[in-house]
Amino acid sequence: MKAVALPFLAFAMLTQSAVAAPGLVEPDLRLPANPDGKSGAPRVALTLDACSGATDMRILGTLIENHIPATIFVTARWLKRNGLVVEVMKAHPDLFEIEDHGAMHVPPIDVKVSVYGLAAAGSEAAVAAEVDGGATAIKAHGLPAPHWFRGATAKYTHSSMSQIRAMGYRIAGYSVNGDGGSLLGAAVAEKRIRAAKDGVRLNDIPDEMTVGATN
Repeated sequence: MKAVALPFLAFAMLTQSAVAAPGLVEPDLRLPANPDGKSGAPRVALTLDACSGATDMRILGTLIENHIPATIFVTARWLKRNGLVVEVMKAHPDLFEIEDHGAMHVPPIDVKVSVYGLAAAGSEAAVAAEVDGGATAIKAHGLPAPHWFRGATAKYTHSSMSQIRAMGYRIAGYSVNGDGGSLLGAAVAEKRIRAAKDGVRLNDIPDEMTVGATN
């Protein structure tokens, strides 16, 4: 189990300020408390979404310099643009775990809706293509096959969540959205991040842990 004292801002986080389409669900993830109780140092699960842009090397450098482990959810689009960064992450397997954020950063929703301005996949076949496309790109870069999936916008239908789980993935939620999709100022983001509760890194969660969904 890897312990982290404090999380940092993501490469690209999920927007929460807009109103999503009705009838969608957003999973959240509840992590076990420190077994040492209040006497133990606080720990958090740091997860970052790498959607399609360039990497902020200040963030990556901070994680490496301070030996802060993180789970990075990457898209195929991001991998194509950030090959050298992937090699840096591969050189630090004790710090970085790479998981699936989809192929083209399309919301994995099997009905035709728009979420935060992004058109959803719109069908079961398109959801499968988004999930499989991300996993294929991860493996093509010499990384282990992903076991977790977090889609663009982190919104799903109950049926698309069931489909993704049937494909062999666990769906990753989160409990603190650090920077509000990069819309928050530094002071507000820091306040949110410091409010994170005790827990563990995402992929250290036991298999029996469940991921719930909220409307």
